[in-house]
Amino acid sequence: MDTNTDPILYDENDIIKAARCLKAMSHPLRLKILCILGKDSISVQDIVEQVGTSQSNISQHLSILREKNILGSKKEANRVYYYIDDPRMSQLIDMMRDVFCSAKPH
Repeated sequence: MDTNTDPILYDENDIIKAARCLKAMSHPLRLKILCILGKDSISVQDIVEQVGTSQSNISQHLSILREKNILGSKKEANRVYYYIDDPRMSQLIDMMRDVFCSAKPH
């Protein structure tokens, strides 16, 4: 048994923030949006085309991700572009991709 008693997250606020982010990311459609975004900045229209659902549905999920400070947005002309606003979220997505999307074990 591991005798290390140091908690992974030290501060209660960190634990709450991590739980909220993971909850927001746990919806399959939101996770798909985050995977599509990766390190890019993509317009709502392009996200709709790549995800394959309605713009209103995508907008609702983008709003949730923005509320949790996972996504940022910028407006250029008549288009809104979304991007992952926290490099730690990008790192987490990369780690999940490595764990869940890699070649199947032999």
